[in-house]
Amino acid sequence: MRAVPASKVWVTGLTVGAIAAVTVLAVQADKGPKPHAVAARPSTSAPAHPKPAQSKGPVAVPDGSGTGRRIVYSLGRKTVWLVDASDAARRTFAVWPGTVAPEPGTYTVGTRSEGPITGSDGVKIEHIVYFTVRSGSNIAFSNAVDGSSPPPASGTPTGGIRMRTADGAAMWTFGTAGTKVAVVK
Repeated sequence: MRAVPASKVWVTGLTVGAIAAVTVLAVQADKGPKPHAVAARPSTSAPAHPKPAQSKGPVAVPDGSGTGRRIVYSLGRKTVWLVDASDAARRTFAVWPGTVAPEPGTYTVGTRSEGPITGSDGVKIEHIVYFTVRSGSNIAFSNAVDGSSPPPASGTPTGGIRMRTADGAAMWTFGTAGTKVAVVK
């Protein structure tokens, strides 16, 4: 039997140690908090791209939504404004809310996930911008990777506020961690 050179034993030991460390870190990451992605599965009865109500011309940023750079979400209008530091709306778009709505108030963008990730209902979503939790559901802005925007699955509590793909990309760029989110009626 031939003796194994010490350098090979040393390299093997380092490799095994590195693999063990990566495994421990992966297990710890898997046990950490996981935001529940929210999206809706397309149904055969819903059109692939339902059209939200379109306004005639620009819609003013709602009164009472604060000042400065912020995301404004109107529950009643189902509309989002991306507002710059001078209080000018840089982008306004319609959204499709989930079944769990945030309370009116001011929040801050926390966790973000560029994705794509698979939502709890199996739909791949991206550009997920989380800002609160209500009734055990994470409330977040996102868009489906395939561009679909069907109504939320019946009976499934979802906190996703879905938008078109281009609007999702704009939200991702604008809604960095710490960005203020004003939810109004």
